[in-house]
Amino acid sequence: MNRKFKWITAIVAVSCIALVAGCSSADKKASGGGKESVAVVLKTLSSPYWKYVEAGAKAAGKEFGVDVVVVGPSAESEVIQQVNMLEDQISQSPDAIVVAPTQPETVVPVLETAAQSDLPILLIDSDVDFAGKTSFIGTENHTAGMEGGNLLASMLQKGDKVVLISGALGNPATDERIKGAKEALKKAGLEVVAEQPGDSDKTKAMTVMENILQKNGEVKGVFAANDDMALGVVRAVESKGLDIKVIGTDGTKEAVESILDGKLSGTIAQSPYNMGYQGVENALKAIKGEKIDKRINSGIDIITKENAQEKLEFLKSIAK
Repeated sequence: MNRKFKWITAIVAVSCIALVAGCSSADKKASGGGKESVAVVLKTLSSPYWKYVEAGAKAAGKEFGVDVVVVGPSAESEVIQQVNMLEDQISQSPDAIVVAPTQPETVVPVLETAAQSDLPILLIDSDVDFAGKTSFIGTENHTAGMEGGNLLASMLQKGDKVVLISGALGNPATDERIKGAKEALKKAGLEVVAEQPGDSDKTKAMTVMENILQKNGEVKGVFAANDDMALGVVRAVESKGLDIKVIGTDGTKEAVESILDGKLSGTIAQSPYNMGYQGVENALKAIKGEKIDKRINSGIDIITKENAQEKLEFLKSIAK
């Protein structure tokens, strides 16, 4: 099968999905039957961060009487799996869809075609530029990275050597966090001696950090683009018996507990629970024809030992 035929087949398939979604949704509204339904497609459901997003989405569904389905691939690196899940959810005719896109170039064709049927499409966590977008809900990942870099810099001295651990290559959220952190660290006079991808995976980040430490024994600080990677870095640092400040991103329960245990130095929380909750809440407004903002800020929290206990109590409450 040649490339041209493959592309034609893909376009026809996606177009059919959009047509089915639009017709089924219209039939449902005309009959006046059933609750509104919202499909939520996340980057993965295998990490605590995305579990908090899921919890927020389901809490909103329960509060507002909306049928909410949450799906996500086995890992953030499974980009094609996310696209397949997105197509599958659209084909099941939800009244709106909430998406956290892993790689924009892979999901935009599907989203653009779906938007032609007037399906409300709300993005969370990672923004994508396409005409049919209803709203983006989240925080600026670049800003979160800068906050993480500033927090790390406040714990170190000018001239100290630092490391950046990024996510899967091409992930816009973790890429922007790294860019923001790098800007803040360089502005503070710190030297970035290594930048390596940890694929948002704890074990891989630990291995990557062990390798970095073999070549750079004078590292004083690390910024990781998510908490799973930060915790992997902490393991590597502990195994070497070193005193290295490590800052993560996401504000997961495990990360907050690590802060209270004096291991992880801090984390930047982007309110994943709020993203999920506000995603469904605003999807319902869009379904009803209400006007919503094109950008909705879900907030940022800087978590250190001083406020970690309070954050832990909140995370425990939403996990029930």
